[in-house]
Amino acid sequence: MQRTGWSVLRPLVLRLHFYAGVLVAPFLLVTAVTGLLYAGSFQAEKVIYAHELSVPAGERTLPVSQQVAAARKAHPEGKVAAVRPAPQPGDTTRVLLSDVPGVTAEHQLAVFVDPHTGSVRGALETYGATGALPMRTWLDDLHRNLHLGESGRLYSELAASWLWVVAGGGLALWIGRKRTNRKLRALALPDRAATGRRRTLSWHGAVGVWAAVGLFFLSATGLTWSTYAGANIDEIRQSLGQATPTVSTAVAEDHAHHGGSGGMAGMPGMPGMDGKKDGASGGAASADVGIDKVLKAARAEGLSNPVEIGLPTDSGSAYVVKQVQRSWPEKQDAVAVDPGTGKVTDVSRFADYPVLAKLTRYGIDLHTGTLFGIVNQIALAALALALIFLIVLGYRMWWQRRPTRAHALSFGRPLPRGAWRQIPLPVLIPLGLVVAVVGWAVPLLGISLAAFLVVDILLGVIGRRRVPAPVD
Repeated sequence: MQRTGWSVLRPLVLRLHFYAGVLVAPFLLVTAVTGLLYAGSFQAEKVIYAHELSVPAGERTLPVSQQVAAARKAHPEGKVAAVRPAPQPGDTTRVLLSDVPGVTAEHQLAVFVDPHTGSVRGALETYGATGALPMRTWLDDLHRNLHLGESGRLYSELAASWLWVVAGGGLALWIGRKRTNRKLRALALPDRAATGRRRTLSWHGAVGVWAAVGLFFLSATGLTWSTYAGANIDEIRQSLGQATPTVSTAVAEDHAHHGGSGGMAGMPGMPGMDGKKDGASGGAASADVGIDKVLKAARAEGLSNPVEIGLPTDSGSAYVVKQVQRSWPEKQDAVAVDPGTGKVTDVSRFADYPVLAKLTRYGIDLHTGTLFGIVNQIALAALALALIFLIVLGYRMWWQRRPTRAHALSFGRPLPRGAWRQIPLPVLIPLGLVVAVVGWAVPLLGISLAAFLVVDILLGVIGRRRVPAPVD
């Protein structure tokens, strides 16, 4: 009698889950451990860098231009790229410098200024839109690329590419098992009466059920900014008109000559982005309305704290003031301000973002632990611990399947080959097409899956050749 439905697919899913678990689990384990460390870095950062981040709240706040002047006096090197005014009492203002000797192009030097007194509290390298400081930046790089640069990102993309496959296959196998007790409790809780490998499997399956949705989410959001799959996702979003909007920084031609000293003109005697006095740059630069008026124009458009004021990148571009709150509710509005007139030339509202752009923003911020603050970070830590637990139990099951009569260091037997031959063509052909499309969209998944198949075929050929020929 020919088998149909899940009974036909189960051997194939089981074999794929086994091989993916054995071969990809080391990459998943590294991402889980580094992700666990990163989840705790937000709170650690507040303690380690408390002197730079916090000041006693004062009654008056200095104009942002004076705070920038104080930062430039202490650190005249590089250029002023952006300013993040203190978002609330007790916080410091960050003056972000680029092109600083000894600081890589991907990073900036953040000078921390007391907004009430103008005293400089210190300077630290910072990275990314969330303003990660050295400790969190180091852990972020460890999680993202193992400090191996762009080539190292392949490890995390490989892990993210397979995580949903391993989690989905395990969930299907656990739910689809033939069980005498089909109550929800039997799926969601381990069997206390089981022993040996069955006990390990019981815990592995129960924890996997609880963690599955979170693991799917981590995989999907991790792929959105990966090297190859992320590029495909961006291309799809753009083709659907779902790209993240940006404000136009172009200004009218009659104002294009303004702001020649980096947009810090109109503040006599204050060092500009290049470390020179603005007064030395001539009358054209003095027409710049200045950072205080730019911030006032942004406030008039409804941009509340926290904000970042990006300075003009050249003589023909505008200031860009954008909200940088990545916690719920998101604040991602942005405006462009003409440095010559102080008028807003373009506006981008987060409320007007396309649906996929909003979901991408929410997904990334949830993945990085910023969307819901400490609750988000605790949830990420719990998911990381669950994944570590699942991987350890998976390897333990492999060990428990080993032949006990063989030598002690042998591993568990692989599952039988040829499961795909049992699948009817009307199912196998569409399944193959789906796998091909997914392999194209997620290249590292497709390439590694093809490599698994080649290795498996070679091992099968070698195994058949080692079988002794029958004696006549």
